[in-house]
Amino acid sequence: MKKPILRTCVITKEKCEKKDLLRIIRTPDKNIVFDESGKIGGKGAYLKKDIEVIKKAQKSKVLDRIFEMEVNDEVYEMLLGKVSNE
Repeated sequence: MKKPILRTCVITKEKCEKKDLLRIIRTPDKNIVFDESGKIGGKGAYLKKDIEVIKKAQKSKVLDRIFEMEVNDEVYEMLLGKVSNE
């Protein structure tokens, strides 16, 4: 049996399976996007699929530091929408 692929949430520092995380990337042309497929190239970060974790990421501006650019509120709203729909 194959071992699950684990990634670390940038907020909780928990190691989780990829299916339990949201992948956000900065594309080479400096756009911040949600990577549903997990295959888009660029600098990536993972957040746990948890409303509180997303809100904490927004408040702490952790993604701004990781991507070295401002992540606008629409990105967080979209992530919150993804989590609340599951």
